[in-house]
Amino acid sequence: MPKMIVSIDGVVIKEVQLTKDRTSLGRRPYNDIVIDNLAVSGEHAVLQMSGNEVFVEDLNSTNGTYLNGKAVKKQQLSNGDTVEIGKYKIKYVNEAASPGFEKTMIIKAGSAGLLAPVGGAAAAGTPTLAPGAGGAGGAAAIKVMSGAAAGREVALVKVVTTIGKPGVTVAAITRRPQGYMVALVEGAIKPTVNDVPLGTNAVELHHGDFIELAGTRMQQRKDERNQCDGNARPVPGKKSHRAS
Repeated sequence: MPKMIVSIDGVVIKEVQLTKDRTSLGRRPYNDIVIDNLAVSGEHAVLQMSGNEVFVEDLNSTNGTYLNGKAVKKQQLSNGDTVEIGKYKIKYVNEAASPGFEKTMIIKAGSAGLLAPVGGAAAAGTPTLAPGAGGAGGAAAIKVMSGAAAGREVALVKVVTTIGKPGVTVAAITRRPQGYMVALVEGAIKPTVNDVPLGTNAVELHHGDFIELAGTRMQQRKDERNQCDGNARPVPGKKSHRAS
């Protein structure tokens, strides 16, 4: 299913599945994709889906809509295209058009297991973990520490890993060259990192950090299938973190 990945300054802030024929983008709260920024018009642009084809159309916005750096009025999107609205970049991903695209792994908080990657073919009820990653230092992972899924672990080998419970609280962990960042995607109840609620900015994650959302506690750690470097830092009592 086609989706849009919204980011600013390289940090993913939300993902939106395109399930309707018409998906609106703009600053006003009734839009399907709300971008609360003064550079964005109230009704800025619209995404129109016909079958497996998606078009972006500018709605006579003040600052215009750009596709891969060029101003457009209406243009069909191809997998990997980037729509630019103000400082926001919205990447179009159509997994049907590109089966090899890295799929987003989801941990469903409070469930008995992990969901298979979106669009994957795993059998229903079968927990699916991302494969381990090579490279210096190995991959990080998220381990569920509480609830029915306690002990389950997923390697953070994808560019974006979405965790949480849709409709309650969802956060996105983004893999960047310098490390991992976590940001709130949706939900009135804010997730916490080491007991500090997430704000509007993404927060850098470190080995040993605790994340709690939707009633489930998780820990960021080295992928246990890779050698741990032993550089875990103490966590108890820590009440501060760095924002990007």
